[in-house]
Amino acid sequence: MQVSSLNEVKIYSLSAGRSLPEWLSDRKKRALQKKDVDIRRRIELIQDFEMPTVSTKIKVSRDGQYIMAVGTYKPRVRCFDTYQLSQKFERCLDSEVVTFEILSDDYSKIVFLQCGRFVEFHSQHGHYYRTRIPKFGRDFSYHYPSCDLYFVGASSEVYRLNLEQGRFLNSLQTEASESNVCDINPVHFLFAMGTAEGKVECWDPRTRNRVGLLDCALSSVTADTEIEGLPSISALKFDGALNMTVGTSTGQVLVYDLRSSNPLIVKDHHYGLPIKSIQFQHQLDLIISADSRIIKMWNKDTGKIFTSMEPEHDINDVCLYPNSGMLMTANEAPKMNIYYIPVLGPAPKWCSFLDNLTEELEENPESTVYDDYKFVTRKDLENLGLAHLIGSSLLRAYMHGFFMDIRLYHKAKMMANPFAYEEYRREKIRQKIEETRAQRVQLKKLPKVNKELALKLIEEEGEEQQISKKRKQKNLPSLLKDDRFKVMFENPDFQVDEQSEEFRLLNPLVSKISEKRKRKLKILEELEAQGQEEEEEPEGKASDAESSESSDDEKGWVEEVRKQRKLLRQEEKLKRQERLKEDQQTLLKPQFFEIKEGEEFRSFKDSAKKQKLMKKTLEDRLKLEERLGTLNVSDTTVGSKQATFKLKKSEQQRKQQEAEKRHRQERKSLRRSASHLKSRRGRGQLFH
Repeated sequence: MQVSSLNEVKIYSLSAGRSLPEWLSDRKKRALQKKDVDIRRRIELIQDFEMPTVSTKIKVSRDGQYIMAVGTYKPRVRCFDTYQLSQKFERCLDSEVVTFEILSDDYSKIVFLQCGRFVEFHSQHGHYYRTRIPKFGRDFSYHYPSCDLYFVGASSEVYRLNLEQGRFLNSLQTEASESNVCDINPVHFLFAMGTAEGKVECWDPRTRNRVGLLDCALSSVTADTEIEGLPSISALKFDGALNMTVGTSTGQVLVYDLRSSNPLIVKDHHYGLPIKSIQFQHQLDLIISADSRIIKMWNKDTGKIFTSMEPEHDINDVCLYPNSGMLMTANEAPKMNIYYIPVLGPAPKWCSFLDNLTEELEENPESTVYDDYKFVTRKDLENLGLAHLIGSSLLRAYMHGFFMDIRLYHKAKMMANPFAYEEYRREKIRQKIEETRAQRVQLKKLPKVNKELALKLIEEEGEEQQISKKRKQKNLPSLLKDDRFKVMFENPDFQVDEQSEEFRLLNPLVSKISEKRKRKLKILEELEAQGQEEEEEPEGKASDAESSESSDDEKGWVEEVRKQRKLLRQEEKLKRQERLKEDQQTLLKPQFFEIKEGEEFRSFKDSAKKQKLMKKTLEDRLKLEERLGTLNVSDTTVGSKQATFKLKKSEQQRKQQEAEKRHRQERKSLRRSASHLKSRRGRGQLFH
């Protein structure tokens, strides 16, 4: 039995034990059990509590006497009797089980939903009846007052099968494209289903109408969560009359009060894996949520983590034994795990001896039988002179090497290297000498890139160490030892260009300091070339003189900036003169263009505009034509759009139209003047 502790909560793994190699014979296993106390102290709570390959679902009957599990391969169901601590029966099935439900208090009435759209009923003696639903099912729930089975799956409909009448009833039509899970409230029998769109629909079985809709996908996205894609509902469970817990495919668990559309709390598993199971522990107000990697127990009011478990294999289902601290899991492995957590509750009555054993059998994490064997490669065997044993019974081939007895390995190593103790003693002496050398002044090894910057950081680090010793403060980490800035001293792309304009203007004061640093750097390089072990301090001026030179006043800083600006202007002037000389030397040659047949030459600007227009997308060209008035887009009564185009006219046509327009205007003015003269003549004749 293995015990672990997280947040001072002890978790006992009753199915854990020392792993035995598969290639060991039965005789050797029995011999190990006789001489090894750890193997003898293993606890096998229920005999053969496992599946041939994988277990997918596990449930406990309402009377607590039977534990039923389904798995593969071949598809089968196994029933374990807790009173006998052994397997009661095993039944093989035609197809794999998606989920199942125990309708009676014991194992006498069971319903299996299989992956081939089949629904299979089993009674106490075995197979009873088999039917089929129209679409592939994913989950189902049993409505006790009406004896109806509600099936959800790859369809927008919820199929109802009445077990009293023995026929299908009218299905419920939902707005979802597919549904993943469903559940019925045990108090007021409200039916809820989780959809692939991340919504939860609630239906009243009495009126067969939808009474509520929750958008869990939108509520699961908070400031602290990072999701990829649309979250769908992967788990759903009612807690009492008013509470409901929903699990999403992106690893969030949402706790709802049915009277509100907003979740009370959102808990993230931080693995991005679908939530597979949700259980409730009412004594401590805990929610037990599990994905394929971890089982988390947390407070339903505050969300504070209580404890967690990470099994060795992926989790398919979790079952909490009623009114106890026992937890069982179905895994992607033959063995089904059993955990006992005394804080959650007492041990079940059929294994009450666990309460006395748990405190006595607390153990550290066990080692395995592989500790008696040593893994060696072919090269190790050649170094030990045991290459001739390959193929014999003393070596067991495994992966890229071999397993051999640890005693044989130690004997061969002593014979191959009898002076191992002398080497160990020599290595210890060398380490002591290195420790004493570290106290002396050592040669500073500077990187290849940014040597001046590295030397500056080393000097600043030495000054900070002296200040921290005086003030009794902790030393700050150095940039040279930080892996985040490692590339800055290795990659030549990060080399600081001291001749650039930005560096010379921003660092006018460091010019004198950099000259001293260059002299010191040159001395260090000479010492490295000579291969000296110790570094002597170069002769120079006193520290007072150096400090007085390095601390320039504001006037010196301004003069240095002006000097740098003057130098930059001179360099820029020289560059301009060089460019002018190059431009004068180059001769401009005429460039000819050929016009295609049927085209008129207008200007180079028009052709450039035409090329730019052709490079634009259709949407941009349509918007441009709409602004120019050559395109008109309007909505029709049916709901579609109607577009009217006006052909673009050529220059010659436009000139011709303008001439015709002027001609029409001139004719109109002539007609007006002629009619005016006639009217005046008529009035004159009447007057005379």
